[in-house]
Amino acid sequence: MGRRSMATLTFYGAAGTVTGSCSMLDTGTTRFLVDCGLFQGNKTIRKLNDGDFPFNPADAEFLVLTHAHIDHSGLLPKLVKHGFSGPIYATEPTCDLLDFMLRDSAKIQMSNTERWNRKRQRKGLEPVEPLYTDVDAENTLRLLRPIGGYEEWFEPAPGIRIRFWNAGHILGSASAEVKFPDGDTGNTMRLLFSGDIGPEEKVFHPEPEAETGFDYIICESTYGDRDRDDYTLEKRRDMLRKELVRGLSAGGNVVIPAFAVERSQELLHDIGVLLANGDMPNATVFLDSPLAKNVTEVFIKHADTLSDVAIDNGQLFRDPQFRLVQNVEESKAINRIDGGAVIISASGMADAGRIQHHIKNNIWRRNATILFVGYQAPGTLGHVITSGADMVRIHGKEYVVNADIRRLGNYSAHADQGELIDWILERTPVSGGIFLNHGDDDAREELARLLADRGIDAGHIHMPQFDESFELVAGDARSKGRVAQRIPADELLTDWNNDYAAFIVALTQQLNTADNDAERRALIKRLQGAL
Repeated sequence: MGRRSMATLTFYGAAGTVTGSCSMLDTGTTRFLVDCGLFQGNKTIRKLNDGDFPFNPADAEFLVLTHAHIDHSGLLPKLVKHGFSGPIYATEPTCDLLDFMLRDSAKIQMSNTERWNRKRQRKGLEPVEPLYTDVDAENTLRLLRPIGGYEEWFEPAPGIRIRFWNAGHILGSASAEVKFPDGDTGNTMRLLFSGDIGPEEKVFHPEPEAETGFDYIICESTYGDRDRDDYTLEKRRDMLRKELVRGLSAGGNVVIPAFAVERSQELLHDIGVLLANGDMPNATVFLDSPLAKNVTEVFIKHADTLSDVAIDNGQLFRDPQFRLVQNVEESKAINRIDGGAVIISASGMADAGRIQHHIKNNIWRRNATILFVGYQAPGTLGHVITSGADMVRIHGKEYVVNADIRRLGNYSAHADQGELIDWILERTPVSGGIFLNHGDDDAREELARLLADRGIDAGHIHMPQFDESFELVAGDARSKGRVAQRIPADELLTDWNNDYAAFIVALTQQLNTADNDAERRALIKRLQGAL
């Protein structure tokens, strides 16, 4: 009788959070990674980017990348910097996107470190190295191995076969099906890594696809605890129209934080249609993100693969009222505009980038609109604003929130709760188990409960923790415990930086509303006593 499989699966990120995706599969003969993403969100989570990998990067023989989003790809240059030298397999559009995205990410790392080192120098502290540099990014790009199309098998190592399926999430996004021998049992183990799954209604991509009948499915759960309103693309575009008409009619600017990849292009596409049809006031539309500008060119290159853009060969991205901003001087000039403009800028959660400058120049204006069109992770500036804060702290200064804060939820690139359930059920039967990753615990728990209600054995639904390893035994997975202790699960949502910012804002409000100097002095004395 053959032995059990010695395959193990370890989750090094996106376990209890929605960023930092990174899993390692050890088949018993080959060890490889699926994704290696940057941790984003609050400072507690982002601190994970700075530490050592809890594994030896040189031990991974190759890497499979599901898509180009930085929370799935953003630590690749660090991985290479610390010893990984194997091929990186991804779809051709994903490789084209990474050509810009990894260079851009390296510039951000170097710029942030340079600014941080100036502060350290003033304090007499030794300088620190950036997470990675442009050299590391270039070395990473040389390892990319583009796969020509979906559903085409390739063999990255003896006995291991992989093929990509359309995930419907962003340009080039894929779910990865993996086949390998199950020890010496003579059987074949089949796994499916979902990557990020897109919604059923998507302007550029068809619905996500994949095979059925796997041993294990590793599925994202970002929206596992919520459903979006039912909508069609036409309804979504009309909702955007109403928000733009409302905001521009108020006389101010409409500022839209948007991710540089996919979200910015969807917005340009929809606004282009509205302008062409005369459905919104004439307005100059700024796309203030060098990365988004470059990504838009990649979309045009692959226009023949996009379901709604191939017809016009990407010409809506070149509307004469669009201004695709490249340099800093152009970006600063936008801040002198006090009304009548639509300003799209990264990042989508407003936690970094040029969007913070546009928010601080508009959020105090009563005729301005800040329109959020996506998920805002706890700990980000976007989350603070959409949670109803009266004041926010940006670049070390406090700003009162007078602008009209609006949300439009139907631009998400992620499947919602019902769509995730349908996607999983359509992949059944699953003989081994289902791992829910890439989601907050509340989202994972609710999705697990609903899957159990739909007939999935609750004992076969796993919610891995950071650095938890599982042995893929016959019939189900068995936890081997955590291979590292980088961060306790109860600290994932803890953010001292936001707590500090909230404290400073609250203190500022109390001091500003104090009736006299004596009351202000009393507040300061209480603060000194507390400290």
